[in-house]
Amino acid sequence: MDIRLRPTALADIPYVYETEQMEENRAYILPWESTRHEQSLANPDIRHLIVEDAKKGNSVGYVILAGLANPHASIEFMRITISEKRKGYGRKVLQEIKRLAFDEWGANRLWLDVKEENRRVLQLYLSEGFIMEGKLRECLKTNDRYESLIVLSMLAREYKSWTQT
Repeated sequence: MDIRLRPTALADIPYVYETEQMEENRAYILPWESTRHEQSLANPDIRHLIVEDAKKGNSVGYVILAGLANPHASIEFMRITISEKRKGYGRKVLQEIKRLAFDEWGANRLWLDVKEENRRVLQLYLSEGFIMEGKLRECLKTNDRYESLIVLSMLAREYKSWTQT
């Protein structure tokens, strides 16, 4: 299966919002209001992208990256939210984001955080060469409980080494 990433349009915002609100997604992200998604489309520091199945042409998720204007060449992989689970789209998107960040945008560092209890996705990042940097202990309050975030990153030299093997 092949994927295609394209810039999110205003007409895509209802799909983005609906995908965020899916129970299996909402538990692992901090959902945005539709207006915040709309505002991000005009921000030159952010890339808001729709993930499409390249053959079918349908939307299967979206991605948000931040820090494209960062003078330290450090890009935050802010969010990946997939509406069609367990079909391999997440891994394909992750591979394409690494390629864009390092090969096209010249990043030195691509980083992200993931909720500690999101074990399946954490394993995906580790299997794709991301290095665990640390834990932000109980930094989020969700309802009546605190959650920790795991910070992971990949450096350009690690990406180059990863793609040469």
